[in-house]
Amino acid sequence: MNRRSLFLSGVALLAFARNAHAAAENVEIETFDANGGSLGRARVEKIVKTEAEWRAQLSPLAFDVTRKDGTERAFTGPYWDNHADGLYRCVCCDTALFDSNTKYDSGTGWPSFFAPISKANVLESADSSFGMRRVAVSCTRCDAHLGHVFTDGPKPTGLRYCMNGVALRFVGRGQA
Repeated sequence: MNRRSLFLSGVALLAFARNAHAAAENVEIETFDANGGSLGRARVEKIVKTEAEWRAQLSPLAFDVTRKDGTERAFTGPYWDNHADGLYRCVCCDTALFDSNTKYDSGTGWPSFFAPISKANVLESADSSFGMRRVAVSCTRCDAHLGHVFTDGPKPTGLRYCMNGVALRFVGRGQA
């Protein structure tokens, strides 16, 4: 076997191993029925897609927000003024993220919640972009960027989960 063949075999093996690892990774989330009732925690496969697959699935703005950590302009996205009863799910993977019972009008122009439907379904991480210190919120199952959480929210938590509407999909309570 010459050096070129050996190199190409090594590259192919690394690519295979990386894809096999990504496909085999599991995460734990809490699942919910259409009424928002907990079905318990479950280990599920982490959703990993190529950039091309995400682009094909999402609108350009939803792709920018969820896959590139973008932000929709205030008062322009869906759901900032939605007062219907139901669940807010991840636009990328359909994981339940927020219940309308925790939504409130923060006056910011983005859908705001004082708590996620389950802490298991969201990840929080430090974000120091744009010279600010914030806490970014993403979906546990697919790593979609959702928005940020701040400590200026109402009782009972004092938190404001300020989410991008294009990162969410609203489903009326009791609907599949």
